[in-house]
Amino acid sequence: MTDQAAPMLTADIQLIQRIIPHRYPFLLVDKVRDIIPNKTATGIKNVTFNEPQFQGHFPGTPIFPGVQIIEALAQTACVLVGVSLDLADKNMLVYFMGIDAAKFRRKVIPGDVLELRVEVKRGGGKVWKFTGSATVEGELAAECEFTAMMDMPKG
Repeated sequence: MTDQAAPMLTADIQLIQRIIPHRYPFLLVDKVRDIIPNKTATGIKNVTFNEPQFQGHFPGTPIFPGVQIIEALAQTACVLVGVSLDLADKNMLVYFMGIDAAKFRRKVIPGDVLELRVEVKRGGGKVWKFTGSATVEGELAAECEFTAMMDMPKG
């Protein structure tokens, strides 16, 4: 008997927008790949100079804000939950409940591609807990643990 892993799933930008409500300029994930339902996923964020935060963070030295890296991890986690629970087109909202052990290890600048790996620590109901790490070309940029509440509209 062979032990075969389930195929990994991918969410393109169209599916992402059917799962989470975020839109420009706050949609921070371009695609999510390597989705293993209820377990892990990897989001991709292409950091480009024409994003609005670079007008002020910082003029002449554009650096992608650390809080937006954490938000991109959370959006990746929302897509993981949405795919896991078949929540496309269900108008799910998600709220941070806590962010713990956040650490920032390297600058993220225009031209970088953030790989946003999230892993479920606890989930299945309304409250989910995740660990997340963001890397650029294999180098750790940020990491944290975070808790979120999935809020589904009634009716």
